[in-house]
Amino acid sequence: MVVAQTLGCTVYSAVMNTDDTIYALATPWAESALAIIRTSGPDAISLSSKCFSRHDALLKAKSATLVHGYLVNPATLERIDEVVAAVYREGHGYTGENAVEFTCHGSLPGIQRILDVFASNGFRAAEPGEFTFRAFMHGRLDLTQAEAVQELVAARSAASQSLALSRLGGALKRRIEELKQEVLDIVSFVEVQLDYAEDEIGGDTTFPRLKLENVVAALEALAATWKTGRLYGQGARVVLAGATNAGKSSLFNLFLKEERAIVSDRHGTTRDFLEAWMQIEGIPVRLYDTAGLRDADDTIEAEGVRRTEHLLEQADLILLLVDGSQSDAKDLLARNASIAADPRTILVWNKSDLSCQAPPRDALVVSGRTGEGMDRLVSTLAGRLKGGVRASGDERLVIESDRQRDGLLQAAGALRRADGLERGAVPLDIVAMELNEALHALGELTGEATGADILERIFSGFCVGK
Repeated sequence: MVVAQTLGCTVYSAVMNTDDTIYALATPWAESALAIIRTSGPDAISLSSKCFSRHDALLKAKSATLVHGYLVNPATLERIDEVVAAVYREGHGYTGENAVEFTCHGSLPGIQRILDVFASNGFRAAEPGEFTFRAFMHGRLDLTQAEAVQELVAARSAASQSLALSRLGGALKRRIEELKQEVLDIVSFVEVQLDYAEDEIGGDTTFPRLKLENVVAALEALAATWKTGRLYGQGARVVLAGATNAGKSSLFNLFLKEERAIVSDRHGTTRDFLEAWMQIEGIPVRLYDTAGLRDADDTIEAEGVRRTEHLLEQADLILLLVDGSQSDAKDLLARNASIAADPRTILVWNKSDLSCQAPPRDALVVSGRTGEGMDRLVSTLAGRLKGGVRASGDERLVIESDRQRDGLLQAAGALRRADGLERGAVPLDIVAMELNEALHALGELTGEATGADILERIFSGFCVGK
């Protein structure tokens, strides 16, 4: 693999040493019914057998088989835990190396004892993402699939999980390979033109502009799915804002369908923000209940207002609540005119269960107490979050990575420049340079020619054990 030849040992000096045999806890560090400890490397089976009660059974186990026994301390032969060992021979399993994965009981003291024994008997503790890195280095995954592993783990919605699973299965890799082959066909055409005189070639010598334009359109369309991928993968920040007693906490509880925020008629009850995750039509949303916006003399409340203003700057959408039952409701709205004018803002005229003032034309009328108007509010919120992007089905190819979006646009840009140069009758060897730039960008996406800095950025973001 080109990457393996060009990286040296600059990613992580330890990780690049694939001669080591590594271990890590692959499940969360928390009390549980079961836990999994992974090992991988040339000596994974032989080293594991020294810590296993059925030494020969583990050594002779075929790939993808389970062996029951006990993990023991080789120095004392003391039993540590009853386990099931899953054995994978070189060329199989997640990393493509010899590997043993132990399923043990989820006792934290027991897990720690196992890790200590491994550390004392020839294993090295794995770095973050090292198992997936080794899978990449051994050709088990390309970079788009490696990124999909992390995206799958971090998925916050069923749609995001499904889309990441599709990428892990190689859907994105296959699409990039198809587009790269189209570019290679164009490169081949140009190289023939450069190597032979026109009367020696025969056949159609017209530059394949339509093919190039189709590839550019496909690359840009795939890059445009990034917005959908990020929305379903990472979610959106929605901030409830408004004056004190506008009903933000009641609406917060209504969205969550639980009593999370304290509701009171007293002004300034919420002095800090509350946050919680929820889903709106499959979109993960991080919802914030904030301190009421007003000039506060109390230093604690003033700090709460400052934090509200900071959250408003970071919000994807703002729900600006106004207490429509107040006689000065229009004045309350005018005091927050700058927020109301923000294109991210949805105006919510609250407390419709009381006698309300006439709402502005663009306001959504709701009651945080009875739930009246919530269906329309949720529908409007979902529509604004999607921003005109249709919800993606399992079959649709969607990207989530900034790196992938940038690489696709880089390739498309190089092809556009090649098209412009050819139209301007620039020599074909210059056109070929841009075509090869597009090929390089596509190769970086899958990892055929990727720098150490990119690999380090990708794999260092993984958790230990993945």
